[in-house]
Amino acid sequence: MDFMDEITLTGVRAFGYHGVFAEERREGQEFVVDATLYVSTAQAAESDDVADTVHYGEVAERIVELVGAEPLNLIEGVAARIADDLLARDGVKMVAVTVHKPQAPITVPFADVSVTIRRARREELVETEVA
Repeated sequence: MDFMDEITLTGVRAFGYHGVFAEERREGQEFVVDATLYVSTAQAAESDDVADTVHYGEVAERIVELVGAEPLNLIEGVAARIADDLLARDGVKMVAVTVHKPQAPITVPFADVSVTIRRARREELVETEVA
């Protein structure tokens, strides 16, 4: 397998209205997203051409759009929305997405709460199981 190279974006900040409480839906809050895309960078390394890789600037912009899209109750759903979208990009074989909700309505002091999900293209899972 030639897709275990990684392109990682850390700390992408975006505003959204996700949450189970009415005030979260009304006022919104900042979410922070980390995303790792598992790809092969061999072609891009050889050609030195952005067309041969996943453009991380476009990925960052898309993450912001997806966080700002239709509100969901849970950050699990936000993470899945982002993962599914990124996984549909050419050359992306697997993704790991973490959605942080640093202003979550938790009644005790805390630094952060986050959910991380991992998704792979079905054909990659089958290939891995056969190997």
